[in-house]
Amino acid sequence: MWKNILVITGSPRKKGNSDLVADAFISGARKVGHIVKKEQAAFLNIKPCQSCRQCFQNKKACCMDDDFNKIAPLIEDADIVVFSTPLYWFSFPSQLKMLIDKFYPFSIGKRSLKGKECAILVCGEDINDSAFDGILDSYDLIVDYLNWMDIGKLYFKGLNEKGDIKNTEGLKIAEEFGMSV
Repeated sequence: MWKNILVITGSPRKKGNSDLVADAFISGARKVGHIVKKEQAAFLNIKPCQSCRQCFQNKKACCMDDDFNKIAPLIEDADIVVFSTPLYWFSFPSQLKMLIDKFYPFSIGKRSLKGKECAILVCGEDINDSAFDGILDSYDLIVDYLNWMDIGKLYFKGLNEKGDIKNTEGLKIAEEFGMSV
């Protein structure tokens, strides 16, 4: 049975390693019949959450007029949310973190995101597994807090230059993962 999948990317570098990984995942997911939408957080106009608690006033997720209000319905409609991101200082890039911070309306309001499946795909320059602990721990806490179910974590090490992922098995692995969900 097909699922509605939302892939949210964090890279400000078009066709960078994590963007290519996202596309490979999407290709695999589409091959098996899933409906996939990709949103690039780095190119959205998203303002920081102000914790004003005015969420879902005036029929919008956020009272601020920014692109999160376009993304919120996609998040709500998704069966699976996949984050594909570069590793920045052992965590999420600020553009993606700002979008994740705006999940706040779903944690305090009457509209919940409980029961969704999710995954994370991370590309980083570092070759040490421990360098990915921060982002993966943060992801685990987000998953737990939202009452989602993790369906997979992939991280790809040693990717420094744009396109380095093409010289690894990473794109094949991401595509196969997309076909498996």
